[in-house]
Amino acid sequence: MKFFYSIFLGAALGAASIFIHASVPPFGLILSLAATGTGIWSIGRMWGRRSLKVLASIIWTLVVVRAGLPGASNEYLIEASAVGISLINIGFLFLLIAILLPN
Repeated sequence: MKFFYSIFLGAALGAASIFIHASVPPFGLILSLAATGTGIWSIGRMWGRRSLKVLASIIWTLVVVRAGLPGASNEYLIEASAVGISLINIGFLFLLIAILLPN
């Protein structure tokens, strides 16, 4: 159950980050990064295992990177703007920090 919960939460945090990051440019990005870091950290806090934080972070990364690739009609959910690139780069750093924080 913990395994599926961490997969679901990682995918949900990734999808929420994708849809929130471009709304109201500086504040949407800050909100999505804060939610990502807090959500991944809370998985470890709730279940007490770092491996579940790593799993959720991998799922978040897969969702966000897939959104940065062209879709069926060549649409991008994460554009190659400063906000989109910041979501991917700084989001990955937030994931690393959340994983390394103690439970």
